[in-house]
Amino acid sequence: MTRTIKVLPFFIGLPLICFFVEPIRTAIEQLILLFGQCDVGSVKEYILSFGVMAPVISFGLMLFQALIAPLPAFLITFANAALFGWAWGALLSWSSAMAGAALCFAIARLLGREATEKITTRFALEELDPFFQQYGKHTILIARLLPFISFDIVSYAAGLTSMSFSSFFWATGLGQLPATLMYSYAGGMLTGGAQKFVFGLLLVFAVSVLAFLLKKIWSGNKRPVAGVR
Repeated sequence: MTRTIKVLPFFIGLPLICFFVEPIRTAIEQLILLFGQCDVGSVKEYILSFGVMAPVISFGLMLFQALIAPLPAFLITFANAALFGWAWGALLSWSSAMAGAALCFAIARLLGREATEKITTRFALEELDPFFQQYGKHTILIARLLPFISFDIVSYAAGLTSMSFSSFFWATGLGQLPATLMYSYAGGMLTGGAQKFVFGLLLVFAVSVLAFLLKKIWSGNKRPVAGVR
């Protein structure tokens, strides 16, 4: 409780700075608009405009989208693959996504549910509560496979459970790696209609894996693993 009180002014002051300091507010509005377009080309151009600092900017974008959940992280993954090659792009996307996930988990663990609901939404967290109660850390593995489940809200929600950070971190790393590799390959090797077609195939594959995991987990373990506080 004391630790939460100490860090609370920081998390209250930061949004105030972002709102009242004009350059920062303008930059944030620009980034939200950029993500809102859902266009990989626009994200690529934005990252590339920073020259040699492009990898650092890409890393920062992943952290930004993690804090301003839910924004589509796969846009950054595709852009990284196209700019840096699928292998280096995958490494950059995976490491920055891991950092973003750890940040979301830590914020939720430090501030508690009420403050986290203000960052995300109460509805989003309540939707995930039963899933965490039923499947525990397996929820992390399942959610990381699917691009339409918010990576970051899952990380926030995990921070509100009794799950240890080490369990969360390993489950996130293992669950995120296959998806990152697949999306990076599609983003780095393909363009246009072919990219969309392969992305659709990957989506079908991910849904199939999800169905298999749910069936296996449901039949093998029906007891709650990580209760929500």
